[in-house]
Amino acid sequence: MRGCTKEDVSYLDRRFSKKVRDNVHGNIYLDPLSLKFVDTEEFQRLRDLKQLGLTYMVYPGAVHSRFEHSLGVFSLAGEAVHRIKAQQGSELGIDNLDIQTVKLAGLLHDVGHGPFSHMFEHEFLHRISHGIKWRHEDMSVRMIDHIVDFHHIDIDAECLKKAKEMVIASTEHVSHRSVNEKHFLYDIVANGRNGIDVDKFDYIVRDSRACGLGCSFQIERLMDSMRVMGDEICYRDKDYLTIFKLFSSRADLHRTVYTHAKVKAIELMFVDSLIKADDYLQISSKIQDPAEFWKIDDSILKTIEVSHEQELKEARDLILRIRKRDLYQVY
Repeated sequence: MRGCTKEDVSYLDRRFSKKVRDNVHGNIYLDPLSLKFVDTEEFQRLRDLKQLGLTYMVYPGAVHSRFEHSLGVFSLAGEAVHRIKAQQGSELGIDNLDIQTVKLAGLLHDVGHGPFSHMFEHEFLHRISHGIKWRHEDMSVRMIDHIVDFHHIDIDAECLKKAKEMVIASTEHVSHRSVNEKHFLYDIVANGRNGIDVDKFDYIVRDSRACGLGCSFQIERLMDSMRVMGDEICYRDKDYLTIFKLFSSRADLHRTVYTHAKVKAIELMFVDSLIKADDYLQISSKIQDPAEFWKIDDSILKTIEVSHEQELKEARDLILRIRKRDLYQVY
């Protein structure tokens, strides 16, 4: 009887997986454990969080969600660790638990995001929290624990611990990781060492496509060349131009989309609206409790806009100004 090949393993995995069709990566196969997380109201909430927040009011196509981005990062994370294992598995000791852990980290890395992308965290909470330090990565970790406990998900304790460490890997570096561990695994989803990670691979291509911009960065080229040297993911020197295109594409997005003057004006106006609505809606009071936080999504804009409550009049008037394009002047 012949041995089990990589193709056999892939086929067997897919027999018990759910196929999802993605407009960037094609078919994505969700394994049974990952599917338990996806099929929760906390993860499904990501469908109602636009990846680029209010950018769609300037770039109409930018309506893609954190949900599809998370599936994309899940897919790329699995592909990356599978390719490294195929090339160097025997010397690196990559096992099935490692693969599952990296995939879960990719899937759940944004589950703690607030409404309207980074605007909620960097603008609204920065102005209203009075010095309280709050990061979506930390909330993602707390949300993961909440999902596991509330939905009674049976998961290996070590897998759960490492997946959470990988989610905060870009902000909490090596000192917070498990000792004597394969540190290169922590750089696949959120790379705090050099910023080259599959999270960035996905959102650069996905955001560029949604906004109708060209993107010369080729995911496949870097995925094909990644190797581990000195416990760090490295790339061939001849791929320097591809890495340059990764960061130049990101810079182009920042310049033409993320910091577009009209986008920033709309964001500033909506932040002011949220601040005026906060006392009545108690938005900021929910940021520490995962059981309440997951109930906040982008629909809060419509909640304010259609309300007849006098307490929300000032907040509502600002949204009306946005609708009528009576925007702040941003210089």
